[in-house]
Amino acid sequence: MLRKPLRSILRKSDSSLQTLGRFFALGAHAFGYLIADLFRLRHPWRDTVNQAWFIISVTAIPALLVSIPFGVIVAVQVGSFIQQVGASSVSGAAGGLGVIRQGAPMVAALLLGGAAGSAVATDLGARTIREEVDALRVMGVDPVQRLVTPRLAAMVLVAPVLCSFIIFMGLAAGYAINVGFQGGTPGSYIASFAAFASVGDVVVAALKTWLFGVVVILVACQRGLEAKGGARGVADAVNASVVIGVVAVFILNLIITQGVSMSMPLRMG
Repeated sequence: MLRKPLRSILRKSDSSLQTLGRFFALGAHAFGYLIADLFRLRHPWRDTVNQAWFIISVTAIPALLVSIPFGVIVAVQVGSFIQQVGASSVSGAAGGLGVIRQGAPMVAALLLGGAAGSAVATDLGARTIREEVDALRVMGVDPVQRLVTPRLAAMVLVAPVLCSFIIFMGLAAGYAINVGFQGGTPGSYIASFAAFASVGDVVVAALKTWLFGVVVILVACQRGLEAKGGARGVADAVNASVVIGVVAVFILNLIITQGVSMSMPLRMG
């Protein structure tokens, strides 16, 4: 009675561990090729620029449309609570830190995984189904070096820029709501924000977004290269890349947030 469920659990666990192992192997090979090609001056910059422009084109407008409402929501909720406790002078710090430390990296990661990651998984999955990847192997070309490395380099370049853009738009929206509708003053908003926030917060947010972008692009590339079963297989690969990427980002964000909170406690001044 218990053998079949136990075997099924063991089989799924073994499959998950093998998938995780292939993910780390893919990441190691991709970074190895990236570093080696950069030192040998053989990196395909044209492909990298094209992929970077593609990522920007599919994430810029969604980032604008998401960051402004997010900044407004944070400013309204935080400002309403702070006014009730009589601490309206620190509304800029509360809203700004929320956007920088948590909002911007998570919004950027979700956009990179949902827009760019799904598109990459679709592209590589279609190439795999059409046997283009097998043709590259027959010609002696490593698909990781030819297809994954340019996309990884593009993500490394674009992710911090996207995070900075979201931070700017979120803070601008929060400033407009606080000053225009909640009775705050520009001086108190900026002063409270400068008292609590620091350059280190922005650096941590950019590094988090960079890590999240690397994870989602490697997951998308792995799922695309391992797609099988025709058009249905491509659709399954895209769905899996988005779901796994989002779950991985949330887990990493929890771990990083705990570590940063212990190593960089919030201080005023």
